[in-house]
Amino acid sequence: MATPTSFVPTAELISAGSGQAVLPRGCTFPEADWRALAPFWYPVAFSHEVTNQPYAATLLDERVVVYRLSDGSLAAARDICQHRGVPLSMGHVEGDEIVCKYHGLRYDREGRCTCIPAHPGGAISPRLRLQIFPVQERYGLVWLRLVDNGPLPLPEMKEWGDPDYLPVLPNSVLIHAAAGRQIEGFLDVSHFAFIHTDSFGESDNPVVPDYPITQTPSGFVADYLSTVSNYSHAYKHLNPPGFLWHRRFEVFYPFTAKLTVVFPNDGQLHILNAASPISARKTRLFVPICRNFDKDSPLQETLDFNHQVFAEDIAVVERQYPEDLPLDLHAEAHFPADRSSIAYRKGLAALGLSRSYTA
Repeated sequence: MATPTSFVPTAELISAGSGQAVLPRGCTFPEADWRALAPFWYPVAFSHEVTNQPYAATLLDERVVVYRLSDGSLAAARDICQHRGVPLSMGHVEGDEIVCKYHGLRYDREGRCTCIPAHPGGAISPRLRLQIFPVQERYGLVWLRLVDNGPLPLPEMKEWGDPDYLPVLPNSVLIHAAAGRQIEGFLDVSHFAFIHTDSFGESDNPVVPDYPITQTPSGFVADYLSTVSNYSHAYKHLNPPGFLWHRRFEVFYPFTAKLTVVFPNDGQLHILNAASPISARKTRLFVPICRNFDKDSPLQETLDFNHQVFAEDIAVVERQYPEDLPLDLHAEAHFPADRSSIAYRKGLAALGLSRSYTA
């Protein structure tokens, strides 16, 4: 598989005159892997979590702070005041400036220090400047990238915001596992009859029909047709006899995948599985959902079912060994149903990630 040209890191943000972004302290990733991952967009918070009160998050071991300015727009920076190392997330926002709690230093939206209260009107060292990160909102989430090496689109979920669809935003989930392992599990179609027997899986229907993989500029698409119903067991009686369920998996490297499930009567369910790597082996999972059916039904049942399905997956993913997602295809055995997994591992390797890539 060829590496998409828009996904090859060619330049990093300048930091401290090095010409490259400085790796976070205590980074759990190999340097080459961190640099390959840093230019991508990842969700770090829900939109409703970010107000004019600074919000702290961690992405790829980097501690970041996100906050709203007076016009409602977002700003994001490395979560540290360059004066004495205090997290800016402990401070507050006034207008378009974030204020450090320790000595009141103020920084504008470009990261420039504008005031040292102990010396008003005095000279300000150029070292008193924040490292600013690109940030944007989409699908009820706040997305951030640590390195800006040129335009890069967000993973696509065009149904979000469409008035024909009901948006649902479940709580995020903390997973003590690598993001790559979680994504691969989300793409897997041969575990339904074994892991999801309490939710929707059918133990008497384990066969995986052949399915195609189509490469895209941002990843690949897997179109999977089978008789395994997506209804929970309480609603299996609604499944029309012989109905073929179409599950379309769209992968956006490195750690986002969208699942579209086509229900009877042209119903569509869209699930965006956005895995945000806190560290090499800790992931915060965000799952925006939208559907064009049952729009007046209570949401709690949907939230409970979603939580059950992901909990069934996580119980296994957190126990997988090795914790690394092996990109060397000879490291683990495969069979034909693993076609999407194989494509995913090849895609990560094409990004330049190491063979024993962890996250």
